[in-house]
Amino acid sequence: MAKALLGYVGGSDPRLLAEMRRLQQRVQDLESELVRIQSENDALTAAAAQLDLDVPKAEPALT
Repeated sequence: MAKALLGYVGGSDPRLLAEMRRLQQRVQDLESELVRIQSENDALTAAAAQLDLDVPKAEPALT
């Protein structure tokens, strides 16, 4: 049963664990970047609204 749960004998591969940690950190970094960019975009949108600029809405790309 334990073999079936682990997938192979010998437990977890240290390289696999290191890669998983690296990928989890990358995902966390990207999520942080997304939050930062979204808040920057919100601030710019609010500033444009205050200046009463005519900001065109994004149109879908033609495919």
